[in-house]
Amino acid sequence: MSISKSVVTQLLQSHQSWRPQMYFKSSLTALSHAMEDLVLASSDAPLVIASFQRERFYRQEAHRYRRIASKTSQVYILAAPETDFQNSSDVYETIAFEPTDALAQEWHLVIVGENYASCLFCQEKTVSSPEGKNSLAMDASRRFEGIWTFDRQVSIDAAKIMLKRILLYRPELKAKVAEARRTYLSTVTVSPKTQTRESPLANPDPFVQRLLNYLQVGQYKLLKANKSLALKQDREKLLNSVNTAIRRSLNTEDILQVAVQKLGEGLGVCRCLVYRCSESDLVATIKHEFISPGIDSIKGKTWQLKNNPLFQEVVELREALSINNTDRDPRISEQKSSKLEPNYLQKLIKTCSISSWLLVPVLYQDRILGMMELHHCEETPIIWKQEEVALVNAIATQVGVALIQAEAYANLEELNEQLAALDRTRSNLVAITGHELRTPLSTIQVCLESLATEPDMDPELRQVMLDTALTDAERMRKLVKDFLTLSQLESGRVEWNTELLSLTECIDLAISNIRARNAQQKIPQIVNIASTELPLIEVDGEWLVEVIVKLLDNACKFTDADGKITINVENQKGNNLKVIVADTGRGIEPNRLETVFDRFYQEEGALRRSAGGTGLGLAICRQIVNNWGGEIWAESAGKDRGSTFYFTIPL
Repeated sequence: MSISKSVVTQLLQSHQSWRPQMYFKSSLTALSHAMEDLVLASSDAPLVIASFQRERFYRQEAHRYRRIASKTSQVYILAAPETDFQNSSDVYETIAFEPTDALAQEWHLVIVGENYASCLFCQEKTVSSPEGKNSLAMDASRRFEGIWTFDRQVSIDAAKIMLKRILLYRPELKAKVAEARRTYLSTVTVSPKTQTRESPLANPDPFVQRLLNYLQVGQYKLLKANKSLALKQDREKLLNSVNTAIRRSLNTEDILQVAVQKLGEGLGVCRCLVYRCSESDLVATIKHEFISPGIDSIKGKTWQLKNNPLFQEVVELREALSINNTDRDPRISEQKSSKLEPNYLQKLIKTCSISSWLLVPVLYQDRILGMMELHHCEETPIIWKQEEVALVNAIATQVGVALIQAEAYANLEELNEQLAALDRTRSNLVAITGHELRTPLSTIQVCLESLATEPDMDPELRQVMLDTALTDAERMRKLVKDFLTLSQLESGRVEWNTELLSLTECIDLAISNIRARNAQQKIPQIVNIASTELPLIEVDGEWLVEVIVKLLDNACKFTDADGKITINVENQKGNNLKVIVADTGRGIEPNRLETVFDRFYQEEGALRRSAGGTGLGLAICRQIVNNWGGEIWAESAGKDRGSTFYFTIPL
């Protein structure tokens, strides 16, 4: 049997002038004990009806009702059974009602005696409690709504309603209930003694009311303190979760996305943004965003920063800026006279539906690293609470530290790569020195020793010795020259003398240089198909010729004498000329097209090469081309399929 009609509602319907009041659970406990003590302290044998909602609440008070049952036989206890509670007739009557009965949400105590009467009728109000609260805090925050009175007629009406409910569950108590009605609920004849002197226990309202007020105030204070502690705990939990999440990655993009996601979810805002910026930036692009369901995304939009009064104020003060109502903020309403496009902020607020705005800088040692923004997008603005601003500030501080750590780690990785490259350079330098210097030095030494010890040497052999020594000396001179050239280029000690030049003339000069240098040996055919009507360029002619010479020299080394080298020039879009040096030589593996420009790179290794050279030529070319703002790269279809080198010259 389940009855959905509330006893409180029934009582209030019969006494419409009464207005229910709100009580905390601790207040109801105190009132119930006061009413029970009234029974224990008096000589009456009253009717007592108590409803405890659940069996566990009844068990806490069972000993008191055993004492009350020793003073009167008319005691009825109602509760929803959980373990052992059931219908029984022992020292008092117990009535087990269904857990789905409306009584499961109510708290009742009715006392009707000869000299006094009182009733406490309340219905529990459902109040959502934050997750994580302990059972004690939840029990203390339970609230009830109902009436408490010493009015005899109200108490009698309440008793009648409760006795009807008791008979529905235990009809076998019909005779006992009828006796209670005759004894306590019929028209009561008050004795002359009672008429002349009312018992002081009959209406202890002033004292109990003051006690109740004291308990209510104390409970309000306790709830406020619990709420404050819960909010603090939630803030610390959110801050710790953000810290834990962002410490798991050293990628700045991951750090920003985790921070904005955790913060948005933790505060339950409509929209939360975070973006990288510095105080001198003109604009910022929104890359990281959290939005609540139903809120439009603004990811990818461009945010104006320069001369933006809100951003500039945050930059100047280095602290958070909160706007509770964007419609009434003077910085936004006066924006028409700013240097931004007309009504930029008003348009932004309308487009993004921002009614309340919070901007918090991401700082590290007073340096602006980025900005966090919280948007409230509902029609009714909100007031940003101090604790919310403090929480966002704390998270922004942690994000700033994480970003600096990520940057430091990235710099450390770059330094490690540079150190590794330097170590490889050192190893290559040792190998190159051992091969390119020791070999010619040994040859020169042998030739000179032979010439010195053999004065009667055949003239033809003497000439061979001299030619060999001169050739190897020239080889060493080139090596030392390349070392010095690359060192000057990398250190920035080169003086560039730019002038208007004809690229065609520079190409012709480079080809003549290569042919003169290799006059004594056969080289591949060099074909110049560049147009003679090219626009003038403004570069350092000496270094431009050096680039072309080294590319042609490189092509000659790796192309057979019966091969072909082609040089051409194309006019690129964007005011660039592209110089192309193609050969039919041995080609380059696709995975080595980038590394050929590294210092000391040799395709066959430092100690096992069929072609001479230091491996510095292409590295020198890259330094020269990069200096005038050009690009240099290589393409090849693979081994033995030739290679093509490109570099650009700005017009």
